[in-house]
Amino acid sequence: MRSIFAAVALLVSASAVMAQPYPSKPVKLIVPFPAGSATDQIARVVGQELQKALAQPFVVDNKPGAQGTIAAEAVAKSVPDGYTLLVTTNTPQAAAVSLYKHLRYDPVKDFAPVARLGTISFMLMVKPDFPGKDLKSFIAHVKANPGKFSAGYGSSGSQVSQAMLRSMAKLDFVDIPYKGIPQAITDLLGGSLAFTFADLGNGLAQAKGGKLRALAVTSLKRSPLAPDVPAISEELDGYELIAWFALMAPAGTPKEIVSRLYDVTARALAKPEVVARFGTLGTDVAPMDPAQLAAFIPSEVAKWARLTKEAGIEPE
Repeated sequence: MRSIFAAVALLVSASAVMAQPYPSKPVKLIVPFPAGSATDQIARVVGQELQKALAQPFVVDNKPGAQGTIAAEAVAKSVPDGYTLLVTTNTPQAAAVSLYKHLRYDPVKDFAPVARLGTISFMLMVKPDFPGKDLKSFIAHVKANPGKFSAGYGSSGSQVSQAMLRSMAKLDFVDIPYKGIPQAITDLLGGSLAFTFADLGNGLAQAKGGKLRALAVTSLKRSPLAPDVPAISEELDGYELIAWFALMAPAGTPKEIVSRLYDVTARALAKPEVVARFGTLGTDVAPMDPAQLAAFIPSEVAKWARLTKEAGIEPE
Protein backbone atom coordinates (compact mmCIF):
# COMPACT_ATOMS: atom_id res chain seq x y z
CA MET A 1 0.00 0.00 0.00
CA ARG A 2 2.81 2.38 0.87
CA SER A 3 4.32 2.01 -2.61
CA ILE A 4 0.93 2.79 -4.17
CA PHE A 5 0.55 5.90 -2.00
CA ALA A 6 4.10 6.95 -2.90
CA ALA A 7 3.40 6.57 -6.61
CA VAL A 8 0.20 8.58 -6.30
CA ALA A 9 2.07 11.28 -4.36
CA LEU A 10 4.69 11.52 -7.12
CA LEU A 11 2.00 11.85 -9.78
CA VAL A 12 0.22 14.55 -7.80
CA SER A 13 3.54 16.37 -7.27
CA ALA A 14 4.44 16.15 -10.99
CA SER A 15 0.98 17.42 -11.95
CA ALA A 16 1.38 20.35 -9.57
CA VAL A 17 4.72 21.26 -11.15
CA MET A 18 3.31 21.04 -14.67
CA ALA A 19 0.38 23.24 -13.59
CA GLN A 20 2.83 26.07 -12.84
CA PRO A 21 3.98 28.28 -15.71
CA TYR A 22 7.53 27.54 -16.87
CA PRO A 23 9.86 28.76 -15.61
CA SER A 24 8.63 29.62 -12.12
CA LYS A 25 12.07 29.56 -10.48
CA PRO A 26 15.76 29.98 -11.48
CA VAL A 27 17.14 27.68 -14.18
CA LYS A 28 20.64 26.24 -14.02
CA LEU A 29 22.79 26.20 -17.16
CA ILE A 30 25.50 23.57 -16.69
CA VAL A 31 28.65 24.28 -18.72
CA PRO A 32 31.14 21.40 -19.21
CA PHE A 33 34.20 23.65 -19.52
CA PRO A 34 35.83 26.30 -17.31
CA ALA A 35 34.97 29.98 -16.98
CA GLY A 36 36.44 31.92 -19.89
CA SER A 37 36.11 29.03 -22.34
CA ALA A 38 34.19 29.57 -25.57
CA THR A 39 31.35 27.37 -24.25
CA ASP A 40 31.15 29.42 -21.07
CA GLN A 41 30.97 32.68 -23.01
CA ILE A 42 28.29 31.36 -25.37
CA ALA A 43 26.29 30.09 -22.37
CA ARG A 44 26.38 33.53 -20.77
CA VAL A 45 25.15 35.25 -23.93
CA VAL A 46 22.31 32.76 -24.40
CA GLY A 47 21.53 32.72 -20.68
CA GLN A 48 21.09 36.50 -20.63
CA GLU A 49 18.66 36.29 -23.53
CA LEU A 50 16.65 33.48 -21.92
CA GLN A 51 16.56 35.39 -18.65
CA LYS A 52 15.24 38.53 -20.33
CA ALA A 53 12.57 36.63 -22.27
CA LEU A 54 11.41 34.28 -19.51
CA ALA A 55 11.78 36.59 -16.49
CA GLN A 56 13.70 34.10 -14.36
CA PRO A 57 17.44 33.87 -13.61
CA PHE A 58 19.42 31.51 -15.86
CA VAL A 59 22.50 30.77 -13.76
CA VAL A 60 25.70 29.44 -15.35
CA ASP A 61 27.32 26.59 -13.38
CA ASN A 62 30.75 25.48 -14.66
CA LYS A 63 31.53 21.77 -14.16
CA PRO A 64 34.77 21.15 -16.11
CA GLY A 65 36.68 17.89 -16.30
CA ALA A 66 37.03 14.65 -18.28
CA GLN A 67 36.42 16.36 -21.65
CA GLY A 68 33.05 17.67 -20.49
CA THR A 69 31.64 14.26 -19.60
CA ILE A 70 31.31 15.06 -15.87
CA ALA A 71 28.84 17.85 -16.61
CA ALA A 72 27.02 15.86 -19.29
CA GLU A 73 26.53 12.92 -16.94
CA ALA A 74 25.23 15.23 -14.20
CA VAL A 75 22.61 16.73 -16.51
CA ALA A 76 21.66 13.34 -17.98
CA LYS A 77 20.86 12.12 -14.47
CA SER A 78 19.07 15.27 -13.31
CA VAL A 79 15.31 15.71 -12.91
CA PRO A 80 13.78 16.32 -16.37
CA ASP A 81 11.77 19.37 -15.34
CA GLY A 82 13.49 22.06 -17.42
CA TYR A 83 15.39 23.57 -14.49
CA THR A 84 18.73 21.90 -15.27
CA LEU A 85 20.02 22.39 -18.81
CA LEU A 86 23.33 21.71 -20.56
CA VAL A 87 25.13 24.15 -22.83
CA THR A 88 27.18 21.54 -24.60
CA THR A 89 29.53 20.97 -27.52
CA ASN A 90 30.56 18.22 -29.91
CA THR A 91 33.01 17.02 -27.23
CA PRO A 92 30.68 15.46 -24.60
CA GLN A 93 27.81 15.10 -27.07
CA ALA A 94 29.60 13.27 -29.91
CA ALA A 95 33.37 12.81 -29.67
CA ALA A 96 33.32 11.39 -26.13
CA VAL A 97 31.84 8.16 -27.47
CA SER A 98 35.14 7.52 -29.24
CA LEU A 99 37.44 9.13 -26.67
CA TYR A 100 36.35 6.92 -23.75
CA LYS A 101 35.92 3.17 -23.48
CA HIS A 102 33.22 3.50 -20.82
CA LEU A 103 30.86 6.47 -21.00
CA ARG A 104 28.35 6.68 -18.16
CA TYR A 105 25.64 8.31 -20.24
CA ASP A 106 24.27 8.00 -23.76
CA PRO A 107 24.65 11.31 -25.63
CA VAL A 108 21.65 10.47 -27.81
CA LYS A 109 19.19 8.60 -25.57
CA ASP A 110 19.80 10.50 -22.33
CA PHE A 111 19.06 14.00 -23.66
CA ALA A 112 16.25 16.03 -25.16
CA PRO A 113 17.75 18.33 -27.82
CA VAL A 114 16.60 21.95 -27.57
CA ALA A 115 18.64 23.93 -30.11
CA ARG A 116 21.98 24.09 -31.85
CA LEU A 117 23.48 27.50 -31.20
CA GLY A 118 26.55 28.00 -33.37
CA THR A 119 29.74 26.67 -34.93
CA ILE A 120 33.39 27.56 -34.37
CA SER A 121 36.84 26.64 -35.63
CA PHE A 122 40.26 26.60 -33.95
CA MET A 123 43.54 28.46 -34.35
CA LEU A 124 47.04 27.03 -34.09
CA MET A 125 48.74 29.34 -31.57
CA VAL A 126 52.40 29.83 -30.61
CA LYS A 127 54.31 32.47 -28.64
CA PRO A 128 55.61 35.40 -30.74
CA ASP A 129 59.20 34.20 -30.39
CA PHE A 130 58.56 30.66 -31.69
CA PRO A 131 61.06 29.95 -34.52
CA GLY A 132 58.39 29.00 -37.06
CA LYS A 133 57.01 32.26 -38.46
CA ASP A 134 54.37 30.62 -40.64
CA LEU A 135 52.73 27.19 -40.84
CA LYS A 136 55.25 25.76 -43.30
CA SER A 137 58.27 26.77 -41.20
CA PHE A 138 56.46 25.71 -38.01
CA ILE A 139 55.97 22.21 -39.42
CA ALA A 140 59.61 22.08 -40.58
CA HIS A 141 60.89 23.17 -37.15
CA VAL A 142 58.76 20.68 -35.19
CA LYS A 143 59.70 17.91 -37.63
CA ALA A 144 63.39 18.71 -37.13
CA ASN A 145 63.01 18.36 -33.34
CA PRO A 146 61.05 15.14 -32.80
CA GLY A 147 59.62 14.67 -29.30
CA LYS A 148 61.00 17.98 -28.03
CA PHE A 149 57.80 20.04 -28.11
CA SER A 150 54.59 19.73 -26.08
CA ALA A 151 51.09 20.79 -27.10
CA GLY A 152 48.10 21.24 -24.81
CA TYR A 153 44.45 20.48 -25.52
CA GLY A 154 41.30 21.19 -23.52
CA SER A 155 38.50 19.79 -25.68
CA SER A 156 37.95 17.13 -28.31
CA GLY A 157 38.21 19.82 -30.97
CA SER A 158 41.66 20.86 -29.85
CA GLN A 159 42.72 17.25 -29.19
CA VAL A 160 41.66 16.03 -32.63
CA SER A 161 43.14 19.16 -34.26
CA GLN A 162 46.51 18.23 -32.75
CA ALA A 163 46.19 14.58 -33.69
CA MET A 164 45.26 15.45 -37.28
CA LEU A 165 48.26 17.79 -37.50
CA ARG A 166 50.54 15.04 -36.15
CA SER A 167 49.15 12.49 -38.60
CA MET A 168 48.94 14.63 -41.73
CA ALA A 169 52.25 16.49 -41.24
CA LYS A 170 54.04 13.43 -39.79
CA LEU A 171 55.13 15.22 -36.61
CA ASP A 172 56.31 13.90 -33.25
CA PHE A 173 55.30 15.96 -30.18
CA VAL A 174 53.90 15.39 -26.68
CA ASP A 175 50.16 15.86 -25.89
CA ILE A 176 49.22 17.47 -22.55
CA PRO A 177 45.54 17.33 -21.49
CA TYR A 178 43.77 20.21 -19.70
CA LYS A 179 40.30 20.75 -18.25
CA GLY A 180 39.77 23.55 -20.74
CA ILE A 181 41.46 25.62 -23.42
CA PRO A 182 42.02 28.70 -21.17
CA GLN A 183 44.33 26.63 -18.95
CA ALA A 184 46.31 25.46 -21.99
CA ILE A 185 46.65 29.08 -23.12
CA THR A 186 47.93 30.06 -19.66
CA ASP A 187 50.68 27.44 -19.84
CA LEU A 188 51.50 28.40 -23.43
CA LEU A 189 51.93 32.01 -22.29
CA GLY A 190 54.06 30.77 -19.39
CA GLY A 191 56.35 28.82 -21.69
CA SER A 192 55.62 25.26 -20.57
CA LEU A 193 53.84 24.48 -23.86
CA ALA A 194 55.13 25.03 -27.40
CA PHE A 195 51.72 25.37 -29.03
CA THR A 196 48.01 24.77 -28.68
CA PHE A 197 44.83 24.85 -30.71
CA ALA A 198 42.57 27.52 -29.22
CA ASP A 199 38.98 28.17 -30.20
CA LEU A 200 38.69 31.18 -32.47
CA GLY A 201 37.27 33.40 -29.72
CA ASN A 202 40.13 32.88 -27.28
CA GLY A 203 42.71 32.70 -30.06
CA LEU A 204 41.68 36.01 -31.65
CA ALA A 205 41.80 37.79 -28.29
CA GLN A 206 45.37 36.57 -27.66
CA ALA A 207 46.50 37.37 -31.20
CA LYS A 208 45.04 40.87 -31.15
CA GLY A 209 46.70 41.51 -27.79
CA GLY A 210 50.05 40.45 -29.27
CA LYS A 211 50.59 37.83 -26.56
CA LEU A 212 50.36 34.89 -28.96
CA ARG A 213 50.73 34.42 -32.70
CA ALA A 214 48.11 32.70 -34.85
CA LEU A 215 49.64 30.46 -37.51
CA ALA A 216 46.55 28.89 -39.08
CA VAL A 217 42.87 28.05 -38.66
CA THR A 218 41.22 24.61 -38.78
CA SER A 219 38.29 25.62 -41.03
CA LEU A 220 38.61 24.54 -44.65
CA LYS A 221 38.88 28.17 -45.75
CA ARG A 222 40.14 31.30 -44.03
CA SER A 223 37.83 32.83 -41.45
CA PRO A 224 36.29 36.25 -42.22
CA LEU A 225 37.19 37.12 -38.61
CA ALA A 226 40.90 36.56 -39.35
CA PRO A 227 41.37 36.84 -43.13
CA ASP A 228 45.15 37.21 -42.84
CA VAL A 229 45.50 33.85 -41.05
CA PRO A 230 45.75 30.96 -43.54
CA ALA A 231 43.78 27.74 -43.29
CA ILE A 232 45.80 24.63 -42.43
CA SER A 233 44.32 23.09 -45.59
CA GLU A 234 46.43 25.49 -47.65
CA GLU A 235 49.47 23.51 -46.51
CA LEU A 236 47.87 20.15 -45.64
CA ASP A 237 45.23 19.36 -48.25
CA GLY A 238 41.93 18.16 -46.80
CA TYR A 239 42.52 19.33 -43.24
CA GLU A 240 39.25 20.61 -41.71
CA LEU A 241 37.72 20.66 -38.24
CA ILE A 242 34.65 22.56 -37.03
CA ALA A 243 33.10 22.39 -33.54
CA TRP A 244 29.59 23.36 -32.40
CA PHE A 245 27.53 24.43 -29.39
CA ALA A 246 24.03 23.28 -28.41
CA LEU A 247 21.43 23.58 -25.68
CA MET A 248 20.20 20.26 -24.27
CA ALA A 249 17.79 19.09 -21.57
CA PRO A 250 17.59 15.70 -19.84
CA ALA A 251 15.59 13.03 -21.67
CA GLY A 252 11.97 13.06 -20.55
CA THR A 253 11.73 16.83 -20.28
CA PRO A 254 8.13 17.77 -21.24
CA LYS A 255 7.82 18.67 -24.92
CA GLU A 256 6.07 21.95 -24.12
CA ILE A 257 9.09 23.07 -22.07
CA VAL A 258 11.53 22.05 -24.81
CA SER A 259 9.39 23.87 -27.37
CA ARG A 260 9.24 27.04 -25.29
CA LEU A 261 12.99 27.02 -24.72
CA TYR A 262 13.62 26.52 -28.44
CA ASP A 263 11.24 29.31 -29.47
CA VAL A 264 12.90 31.80 -27.14
CA THR A 265 16.41 30.67 -28.14
CA ALA A 266 15.62 30.88 -31.86
CA ARG A 267 14.30 34.43 -31.46
CA ALA A 268 17.45 35.39 -29.55
CA LEU A 269 19.76 33.92 -32.21
CA ALA A 270 17.97 35.98 -34.87
CA LYS A 271 18.80 39.27 -33.14
CA PRO A 272 21.56 41.27 -34.91
CA GLU A 273 23.16 42.12 -31.57
CA VAL A 274 23.39 38.43 -30.61
CA VAL A 275 24.85 37.56 -34.03
CA ALA A 276 27.41 40.33 -33.49
CA ARG A 277 28.21 39.14 -29.97
CA PHE A 278 28.72 35.58 -31.23
CA GLY A 279 31.02 37.02 -33.89
CA THR A 280 33.24 38.64 -31.26
CA LEU A 281 33.54 35.17 -29.73
CA GLY A 282 34.65 33.69 -33.06
CA THR A 283 31.33 31.87 -33.43
CA ASP A 284 28.86 31.73 -36.32
CA VAL A 285 25.19 31.55 -35.38
CA ALA A 286 23.96 28.21 -36.77
CA PRO A 287 20.58 27.27 -35.28
CA MET A 288 18.85 23.92 -35.48
CA ASP A 289 15.44 23.04 -34.02
CA PRO A 290 14.96 20.04 -31.68
CA ALA A 291 14.14 17.61 -34.51
CA GLN A 292 17.08 18.74 -36.64
CA LEU A 293 19.46 18.53 -33.68
CA ALA A 294 18.15 15.08 -32.77
CA ALA A 295 19.09 13.87 -36.26
CA PHE A 296 22.37 15.80 -36.32
CA ILE A 297 23.92 14.37 -33.15
CA PRO A 298 24.02 10.69 -34.23
CA SER A 299 25.65 11.76 -37.48
CA GLU A 300 28.21 13.71 -35.46
CA VAL A 301 28.93 10.69 -33.25
CA ALA A 302 29.80 8.79 -36.45
CA LYS A 303 31.82 11.72 -37.85
CA TRP A 304 33.92 12.13 -34.71
CA ALA A 305 34.47 8.36 -34.55
CA ARG A 306 35.99 8.63 -38.03
CA LEU A 307 38.06 11.70 -37.14
CA THR A 308 39.48 10.19 -33.96
CA LYS A 309 40.31 6.93 -35.76
CA GLU A 310 42.00 8.72 -38.65
CA ALA A 311 43.92 10.86 -36.16
CA GLY A 312 45.14 7.73 -34.37
CA ILE A 313 43.52 8.54 -31.00
CA GLU A 314 43.02 5.53 -28.73
CA PRO A 315 40.05 5.66 -26.30
CA GLU A 316 40.94 6.07 -22.63
